[in-house]
Amino acid sequence: MARRPDDPTPGYEDNAALRGFGGYEPADAPRARPQRIRPASKPLKWRRAPWFGLVFIALVAGVLNALGVGKPRPASSSPPPAPLVVTPSPRVSVPALISGWQPVAARDGSYAYDVPPAWTPKPGTLHGWDEPSIRLITSAFLGENFCGKDDLGGAGVTTSSEPDPEAAARKAVTDLATGAYGGTSQAGPGTDAEVTKADGTKAPARVVVAEVAPAATGECAAKHALVVAMGFGGSGGSGVVVAYADSDRSGPSIREDLVKIVESYRFVPAADRGTTIPPPTTYR
Repeated sequence: MARRPDDPTPGYEDNAALRGFGGYEPADAPRARPQRIRPASKPLKWRRAPWFGLVFIALVAGVLNALGVGKPRPASSSPPPAPLVVTPSPRVSVPALISGWQPVAARDGSYAYDVPPAWTPKPGTLHGWDEPSIRLITSAFLGENFCGKDDLGGAGVTTSSEPDPEAAARKAVTDLATGAYGGTSQAGPGTDAEVTKADGTKAPARVVVAEVAPAATGECAAKHALVVAMGFGGSGGSGVVVAYADSDRSGPSIREDLVKIVESYRFVPAADRGTTIPPPTTYR
C-alpha cells in the first residue's frame, strides 16, 4: 500500500472527488493535505566512565590546560533559543452518526463517514495501490503498523466512471482486493442502502461485500480478508466508499463493522459543521 501525505507527484487529483454526487455540490472539494511532523531529536545521553577513564580524562585535560588549549571559555551571554511553537490550522468537525464511533470528515466537512473507536481517522491522508490503480481520500486505518509497516485495515472514499452504483461498488472491491491482497476474491450479491443528502433526502445506494484469499504468505500477511464498498450514483459517474480488513485478526464483528462504516457515509448540512482548533505543539 502506498500512502502519499507529502508526495509531490500529482498521481491522483482529488479536488473534484464526489462533486455533484447525491445532488450536492460542495463549495470546497476535499484535498488530501496531511503534514508529516518530524519528532524533536533526542538529547545525547552521557555514560558514566570507569574510574580509570576519569583519571585519564583528568590527565588529558591537565595537559591541554598546560598548553593553553583547554583553558575554559567565558560563558556565552546570549540567551538560549526560544522553543518553536507550531499552531495547527483549524479543523472542521461534524457529529458522528453512530453512537460511540468517530467521524471521518472531508476537509470542508461536506461529507463524512464513521469508524469504530479502535480505528484511527486520517482524513488528510491519500492511500491506495497502483495495479490496478485505486486511490482513497479521507482515510482511516485499523491497527496501523501492527506488524512492521502493515495495517490491519483501512477505509476511504473514491469515485468511479461507472454510472451504476452496484457496478461501481463491485469494481472497487475487485480492484482493492487485487491491489491490497492479490490472490482471489469472491464478491457476493449487492444489497440496498441509502445515502443521506445535505437537504435530508435519501439517494439509493448499493453495497457489495467480497471475501478475499490473499496471495501473500508470512507472519504479517493476512490469511483471509474482507472488502466492502458502497456505490451511490451521480451525474456522469458514482461515488464509492470502501472499507477493508484482515478478517482473522480484526475482531469477531469486523464484517458487521465494515458494512456499518460504508453505510454511515452521508453528506453533512452546513448547519451541522463546526470548527475545532487542535492544541499547539512545542519543539525544544
